[in-house]
Amino acid sequence: MSQTLEAQIGYHFRDSSLLTLALTHPSVTGAKSNQRLEFLGDSILGAIVARILYEMYPDEKEGELARRFAGLVRGETLALIAREIALGDALIIGISEKQAQGRDNDSNLEDALEALLGAMYLDGGFAAVEAFVTPLWSVRARSIETAPKDGKTALQEWAQARGLPVPQYVLMETSGPAHAPQFTIEARVQGQEPETAVAASKRSAEQAAAGTLLSRLTQEQP
Repeated sequence: MSQTLEAQIGYHFRDSSLLTLALTHPSVTGAKSNQRLEFLGDSILGAIVARILYEMYPDEKEGELARRFAGLVRGETLALIAREIALGDALIIGISEKQAQGRDNDSNLEDALEALLGAMYLDGGFAAVEAFVTPLWSVRARSIETAPKDGKTALQEWAQARGLPVPQYVLMETSGPAHAPQFTIEARVQGQEPETAVAASKRSAEQAAAGTLLSRLTQEQP
């Protein structure tokens, strides 16, 4: 299965143990997981995507670039790319995660893709990761005609335009097993009823809650 994945990504690992580690989910008992590689890959991906945007949009201001950046490194984008390379088929997951359809879980795919990038960096250096990332993310960067606003940014602008304080995000609950937590976040704007959302990461839950709250507020107060 790892050979199939290497063919998909166009990169052959000299140290196959790095690839195995990148594919190992925390649900596997008694094995090291891909979480440290995920941390490394996240930072490397950010640097490459920032360079892509810097070169592709030379006339845009920092805020516009930041909004494009957020869209390109968010979990949904990573999960989509992970599915394109059939990363889920190669994941090494525990029995409970298999029963929960973990190979197609957005959070698992996002984490594994970042771990894969971290492993590629350790095995082949920055150039190896750049060669893989640049074509995939450049296509998506070009497809966005205007710099998108993420939910939190849009909600903040809505509040500030009305002289209200910056929205607040409160962690209401953490549930689920340690290897697959679920975070319940409440988005609050002064004087308005809050909205909550549940996701596999705090960042995703905050964005979802912000988007839901903004959607309701713009319908009530266009």
